Amino acid sequence: MRSYLLLDDNLAFAENLAEILRDGGDEATVVTEGPRALSLAGTRRFDALLTDMKMPGMNGAQAVRHIRQVDPGLAVVVITAYPGEEELEAVRREGLLAVLPKPVPLAPLVSLLTHARRDGLVALIEGEPARDETLAEQLRSRGFSCVTARSVEDAEHLAGARLFAALVPPRRLGESECEALRWLRARFPTLPVFSEPVDLQTLLDTLERAHDSR
Repeated sequence: MRSYLLLDDNLAFAENLAEILRDGGDEATVVTEGPRALSLAGTRRFDALLTDMKMPGMNGAQAVRHIRQVDPGLAVVVITAYPGEEELEAVRREGLLAVLPKPVPLAPLVSLLTHARRDGLVALIEGEPARDETLAEQLRSRGFSCVTARSVEDAEHLAGARLFAALVPPRRLGESECEALRWLRARFPTLPVFSEPVDLQTLLDTLERAHDSR
């Protein structure tokens, strides 16, 4: 049985979503304030957090940052009517499962939550933007959270993260590792690093097997 933490000051929406998740046999805890969500995250193990962005007091981005300090392996989905906000961009750089614009259709949201993987953050290292976007979409469909790191500065944002794996483009013969990957290897000496194969399905299956065997 999986467990979800739903943080939203729109109580009717959160309770409706919680009821659907409970009907599927899982647990769902609804809270309307960030400090209460933080308190619960420090005492209970949740598989995923869903949070609204705009709330009185502690907003969604602030809540994610505080909660990640006590539970860095938690998968996070943010819903917002303002996807370009600076604070939201800051937590994007630390890795989210998804940012969804309002209004959010419940069926795909439920599917996203029920497939979310704890400790499933994958760093996409110095890939082509279009390729990374395709990879991120496919990885999210398997429950993995994603973050891109195309520079050392990007990599440094992940210093407090709990990375599951890094994914790098194939290197040419004699080509050295990129700086972002070298930084991450130094920060996370046991981090598994996968090179992108031609066959995306093979990569996804390999990542799933590695995560499931943990």
